[in-house]
Amino acid sequence: MNEKVGTIAGQIWTALSENGALSGKDLKKAAKVRCDKDLYLGLGWLLRESKVTVSEEGKEIVVALN
Repeated sequence: MNEKVGTIAGQIWTALSENGALSGKDLKKAAKVRCDKDLYLGLGWLLRESKVTVSEEGKEIVVALN
């Protein structure tokens, strides 16, 4: 499971690096993540390492690289 989450975190980081800050929905699409659970696992990994910032704009989350 750790390997899978690490891979997803890498996909998320790459998507943010190429596109800048993204909403959760757009990030999921750009990172080619299949389900919300995987997106949140990858985000948790990146948050733990202080690689991303997550904020709320209305009802959406917005994710950006630090």
